[in-house]
Amino acid sequence: MATSTTTVSTENGWKYLQQLCKHWSHKLEVELDEQNHKAVVKFPEATASMHSDASSLTVTIETEDAGKLETYQGVVSSHLDRFAFREAPLPFDWKAA
Repeated sequence: MATSTTTVSTENGWKYLQQLCKHWSHKLEVELDEQNHKAVVKFPEATASMHSDASSLTVTIETEDAGKLETYQGVVSSHLDRFAFREAPLPFDWKAA
């Protein structure tokens, strides 16, 4: 299993997490936990787990195919930048987990 994580400093993490879930729920399986500010998005070849707090948004991507990890990092990053256009580009620093 290939895994990477990034934490982005933003006070709007919960807002962006909700927007991502709403956007992706049209085509993907999405689990949104509003009480704990968490979400899981199941892509065809990866899973993105997200958590927000008052100052950041953390995203962890897991995939069986290590070659797809960078692809899904790009998908998540580009979508977050689109929703966070007032703050974009966000500082993504993906680290292997």
